[in-house]
Amino acid sequence: MEKHVVVIYPHPDDESFGAAGSIAKFRDQGVPVTYLCGTLGEMGRNMGNPTYANRETLSVIRKEELMNACKVLDIELKMLGYRDKTLEFENRNEVAANLKQIMEEIGPSLVITHYPEHAVHPDHDALGAAAIEAVRLMDVEHRPVVWAQAITNDYHEVLGKPDIRNDISDFFEKKTEAIFCHDSQASGILSQFKHIDKLESEIQEDIKERFSMEEFYTWKFED
Repeated sequence: MEKHVVVIYPHPDDESFGAAGSIAKFRDQGVPVTYLCGTLGEMGRNMGNPTYANRETLSVIRKEELMNACKVLDIELKMLGYRDKTLEFENRNEVAANLKQIMEEIGPSLVITHYPEHAVHPDHDALGAAAIEAVRLMDVEHRPVVWAQAITNDYHEVLGKPDIRNDISDFFEKKTEAIFCHDSQASGILSQFKHIDKLESEIQEDIKERFSMEEFYTWKFED
């Protein structure tokens, strides 16, 4: 059993879409989980459907959504305070040093983050790379395992079969509940889940199959 899991993603909702099932599974086992969220997603394009947010209010709304999702998942939240869509321009060594300090205080046995260059968004790639660098800089004896999540369309072809395939079917409802919290960003996808019980059984199973497997690669450190 893991000692403590730290999840490092850049945006509110990354934790819910990316790893909520695995997080819920860990919490069900009694493992503490801490989410280090890079930004408040204040530069996101989605403003709700129909629109109810604007550029000034979006960060406040997304922060509340994030806090609600973390309550649903029963995890601790630490906000890193970086600006949305600028992580690729931050000094990676400084970000890594900050993450290293936080993780040394927490003492995780496992870190979950994005797989650099295979995570679609520049913020995903940048924070994932910084998180992995932070772990690399830690003493080998206390270095946690890293699960890196790739989300590009071709990651299976490029990276091969993932090392970790978590079937989170038993926690599908908890995952969708966490996703529901991020209403401003996920209205289109949420509509599938909100009415899933009214869809044809074949479509229901397709949705559950797509969202009931969370895959990760175990990061290999050269030393």
